[in-house]
Amino acid sequence: MKISIAFNKIKRVYVDTSPLIYYVEQNPAYLARMDAIVNLLQTVPIQGVCSTITLAEVLPIPLRTGNTSLARLYKTILLNSREFLTFPVTSVVAEGAADLRASYGLKTPDALHLATALSSGCDAFLTNDLGLKRVTKIKVLVLDELELDPPKSTP
Repeated sequence: MKISIAFNKIKRVYVDTSPLIYYVEQNPAYLARMDAIVNLLQTVPIQGVCSTITLAEVLPIPLRTGNTSLARLYKTILLNSREFLTFPVTSVVAEGAADLRASYGLKTPDALHLATALSSGCDAFLTNDLGLKRVTKIKVLVLDELELDPPKSTP
């Protein structure tokens, strides 16, 4: 599915940890698609959403390797950028995660991410985990299934 079609009518999208890592660390297999998605966050009224859990998932390697600039970049994107709102884990999120774990057999981190997406009013959840497509409470977009839109021709 083309990115423009997948993101049509989406006002708020939760970005799972792996797509965020692909973007920040410029994974060549996903960078063009993530650039296109982040461009939508910057130009179309679509708000990106993450959780404080994302910080716990992206910071260990930069901290372990002493890559303070990468750790700082993640914190800037998640905590101080216009493109992303980062929500804390609250009791409402925890209860929602418990419900998702019971309903779909999800692992706790996935359930917490999805519960944050639902409680923060997201229309979609961007991931690269095909197994999360079984969750029907939110539109799940899998990065591997998204295609770049053709370049716009200029007259």
